[in-house]
Amino acid sequence: MTNEYLSKPLPSVEEQQDFYQKLRAKVQTWLDNKSGMVGKLGKYVLFAPDLFHLLTKMMFDNRIDAKSKGMVGAGILYFFAPLDFLPEILVGPGGFADDVVVAVYIVNTLLNKFPSEIIEEHWAGDEELLSVVRGISDSGSKFVSKLPAGRLVKRFLK
Repeated sequence: MTNEYLSKPLPSVEEQQDFYQKLRAKVQTWLDNKSGMVGKLGKYVLFAPDLFHLLTKMMFDNRIDAKSKGMVGAGILYFFAPLDFLPEILVGPGGFADDVVVAVYIVNTLLNKFPSEIIEEHWAGDEELLSVVRGISDSGSKFVSKLPAGRLVKRFLK
């Protein structure tokens, strides 16, 4: 990346919202055509756009300290990583499952450090944020722990 690229302004709020809605629609369309194990993953994968949106909003919240923003930034970069444990380029939107694991770990860490209202005000998902985090952490933990990213989080980030 060049300094020229980094000096460009962020997309407008409307452009960001448009990207978010398109990504959500793409994931939903993909899920509508899946069944079996992928279908079971679906409810977790559908949270990927919401969690990504939340992390990006947290980066610009001046109430979040620099160390926490470093963790948030790492989570955002994980979404963009071309080669992660479940690369989207190879497995389609199902590849967001490991991104969700990493994002939930980060959000859970932030929820333990800051008042939940600070984090929740940036949440754009349809369901309550705490329910989503709890649901993925609890009911999905036996499945999530089988994912490489789930094992990585348990091993290195705790």
